[in-house]
Amino acid sequence: MSATPQHQAKVSEREARQVAEAAREQDWRKPSFAKELFLGRFRIDLIHPHPMPADEDAQRGEEFLAKLRDFCETEIDAARIEREAKIPDETVNGLKELGALGMKIDTKYGGLGLTQVYYNKSLALVGSASPAIGALLSAHQSIGVPQPLKLFGTQEQKDTFLPRCARTDISAFLLTEPDVGSDPARLATTAVPDGDSYVLDGVKLWTTNGVVADLLVVMARVPKSEGHRGGITAFVVEAASDGITVENRNAFMGLRGLENGVTRFDQVRVPAANRIGPEGAGLKIALTTLNTGRLSLPAMCVGAGKWCLKIAREWSAAREQWGKPVAFHEAVGAKISFIAATTFALEAVVDLSSQMADEDRNDIRIEAALAKLYGSEMGCLMADELVQIRGGRGFETAESLAARGERAVPAEQILRDLRINRIFEGSTEIMHLLIAREAVDAHLSVAGDLIDPEKSLSDKARAGAKAGGFYARWLPKLVAGPGQLPRSYSEFHPAGHRDLSGHLRYVERSARKLARSTFYAMSRWQGRMETKQGFLGRIVDIGAELFAMSAACVRAELLRTTEEYGREAYQLADVFCRQARIRVDELFDRLWTNTDEPDRKVVKGVLGGTYTWLEQGVVDPSGDGPWIADASPGSSKRENVHRPIR
Repeated sequence: MSATPQHQAKVSEREARQVAEAAREQDWRKPSFAKELFLGRFRIDLIHPHPMPADEDAQRGEEFLAKLRDFCETEIDAARIEREAKIPDETVNGLKELGALGMKIDTKYGGLGLTQVYYNKSLALVGSASPAIGALLSAHQSIGVPQPLKLFGTQEQKDTFLPRCARTDISAFLLTEPDVGSDPARLATTAVPDGDSYVLDGVKLWTTNGVVADLLVVMARVPKSEGHRGGITAFVVEAASDGITVENRNAFMGLRGLENGVTRFDQVRVPAANRIGPEGAGLKIALTTLNTGRLSLPAMCVGAGKWCLKIAREWSAAREQWGKPVAFHEAVGAKISFIAATTFALEAVVDLSSQMADEDRNDIRIEAALAKLYGSEMGCLMADELVQIRGGRGFETAESLAARGERAVPAEQILRDLRINRIFEGSTEIMHLLIAREAVDAHLSVAGDLIDPEKSLSDKARAGAKAGGFYARWLPKLVAGPGQLPRSYSEFHPAGHRDLSGHLRYVERSARKLARSTFYAMSRWQGRMETKQGFLGRIVDIGAELFAMSAACVRAELLRTTEEYGREAYQLADVFCRQARIRVDELFDRLWTNTDEPDRKVVKGVLGGTYTWLEQGVVDPSGDGPWIADASPGSSKRENVHRPIR
C-alpha cells in the first residue's frame, strides 16, 4: 500500500518553505538577547540585572503554589495513573475546583491571572507529581484555546470561551494530521465557507487532550474563493459538535495518562464567529502562541531535574559499594554533578525567559525555542543518568520495587515520560531549523537576494550594495571585544565567591566566533546553506549552551544578593559553565570536522538498497498495515471514544 494517502496533494520543497516563511513573524520590533548573541553581540544588559516579578504577582503566585503543592501531595496518586493509564476523573475535577485550568487566564474571566513565571513553576510542581497531569494542563493553556484567544481573539470570543476554559472546559490544539507533521503546507483538513459558517472535513492525529476536550482549536485550510482569501485558518470548535468522532485513544511508551487521540471531522459546521483572526492567519497564530507556550515543556523538565537530583542524592548516599557510598566513586559522582549543575542552569534559562515574557520588553521567540530545545535534550540526559546511577533498580518499575519491599522509585518511568519532549511542539531537528532561520534573519534580510537563484541580476546587484554596507560595519566588530579584556564583567567575581567573570568573557568571545562561523558558512555555501542541517544544528546548539551559561551566571548573581545560598549558587554556575565550555569547544570543532558528507552517501546507499545484506539474520516483529493511515475525508466507521469529564 502507498505510504502517501491518495487524497494528499503533492507539495514541492519550495512551496513548503514559502508557507513556513509566510507564517513566521517578519519584524523584530523589540530587542532579543539570543538574536544578538547569534550576531556576535553579547548584550548582557538585556538580562542583567535579572528581571524580577512584581510583589503582587509573586504573592499571588506563591499562594497558589502552596495550594497546588498540598493538592499534589494529597490528591494525586501517580502510581494509579501509571497503572490504569488514566487520570482519575475526580483528580481532574479537583484541579478544576483549584482553578488550575485557569492559571494563565485573566481574573476578569474567572482565571487566576498567574504570570508566566508562576505558571511555569506550577507546571514544574504538578509535573513532578504526574507528568501526564502536567501535559494535560500545559496543552490546555499553553497551546489550547486560552492562549490564542488571549493574543488574537475578539472580545466576544474571550467573553464566551475564557470563563469556560478557566473553570470547567478542557481544550485541545489540533494541527497534526496522519501525513502532516512539521510541514503544514500539506495540511489536508478543509474549512469550506457556507453562509455564516464553515464546514470542516478531515482527520487530526495526536490530539493531546482531544479524548476529553470540550473545546478545540482546529487548523484547517480554507479554499480561496470570491470574498475569501483562503489559507490555513484557526477555529474554536465545540468538541461535542455533530460530525466529530474521536476514533482512537492513542497509547505511548510514556505519559500513560495522556488523553491523546485521533479526531475525525465530517461535515462539521462551525460558526464564522468562531474563527480566530483572519483567514490565512492560522499558522502565524500557532507560531506566535508557541513563542511563550513552548516554555511549558522546559519548565516540566526543570521539575524532572529537581526530582532526579533528589533521588540521586538520597540513593547514592545510602548505597555503598567497596566500602563507601557510591556517590564518592568518581564515575557516579560525575553524573550527580552533571544533574545538579544542569538543573540549576535549566531553571535559570526558564525563569529568565519567563520573566522576560512577562515584562514584554524583549522579543523572546528565540529564547523560548532555545529553552524548549535545551530543556528537552538535557532533561532526557538527566533522567538517563539517574537510571544509570540506580543501576538495575533504575530499570525496574516502581510497582515491582514495591512488590519486593523496596522504595517505589519510578526512575524508568521518568525516562519514558520525558522522551516525548524531544518531539512535542517541534522536534529537536525542527527546532534546530526554526532557530537557525531566526538566527540568520539579519543576513537574509540584507543578502537573501544574493543567494536566491530565482532573483534577477538587477535584484542581486541591489542586494550586493546593501549587503556590502551592512558587512562593512558588522564584520570589524567581530574581531575584538570585552571578552579579551581581563577585568570585563568583574561584578561577577565578588570576594569569597567563585569567579564567573571568566565564563562571561568566554561567552562574549564565543558569540563573536559563532557569528564569524555563520558568515563564513553563508559565504561558502550560499543558497545551499539551508541544506546543511548538521552544520546549522551545531550552530544552534552552541547558541543554546552560551544562552544557558549567561542565564546561569546572571541567576547566580541574583541569588548572591537575595538568598542565603548565593555562594552555593555561584559554585553550581561555575561547574555548569565548565561543563558547557567543553561541549561548546567540541561543537566548534565539529562545525568543520564531521562526517556530514559521508553520512549523506551512506543514506543514499541505504535507501537505494545497497546495504540490504546488512539486515539479514533477523526477523521483523512489526505488524502488517500501511506506514501512514488513510485519512480520506468522510463519515467515521468507528466508535466515538470522546468522554468529557464532569
